Amino acid sequence: GGGVTISGGEPMFQWEFVYSLLRECKRKGLHITLDTSGYANWEVLDKVLKDVDLVLYDIKHMNSKSHKLGTGRDNALILENARLTASRVRTWLRLPLILGYNDSEANIRDLIKFAKEIGVEKISILPYHEWGRSKYKQLGKRYILKVKSPSEEYLQTLQKLIENEGLRVTIGS
Repeated sequence: GGGVTISGGEPMFQWEFVYSLLRECKRKGLHITLDTSGYANWEVLDKVLKDVDLVLYDIKHMNSKSHKLGTGRDNALILENARLTASRVRTWLRLPLILGYNDSEANIRDLIKFAKEIGVEKISILPYHEWGRSKYKQLGKRYILKVKSPSEEYLQTLQKLIENEGLRVTIGS
């Protein structure tokens, strides 16, 4: 039958459009996946989730202060919405992995604990990549990010850490 994934930026910033689109997709019998950070008013998110089959839920950092440092917002709303979301819809947590920001063992262990608490199906590690570097060059701009991509060996170490806790894990998807 097919399906559709709603992602963005953050789809919940245009929730009225997303809600209308999802209603039509559901009417046509399509499988619906929502890729979100969960940063939204719960009443709005709950309304949208009624037509969603799977949520890909990005968690940038488990520590509220570190989350705010990296995103400009703390994560209290995001984590509470993740709990509520996972109690209603199939949910996979996704960690956009950025070396030196959210790759510490403490953060990974906190993510594992949280995933087990809320009952998600799996964790996906999305390693930072430098694919945009060539785009900057094409545009005649300087690539100023100092972030490096994690090694395959390090990604395998993280994968084993998560699997040893009884959770499914994927790298890059």
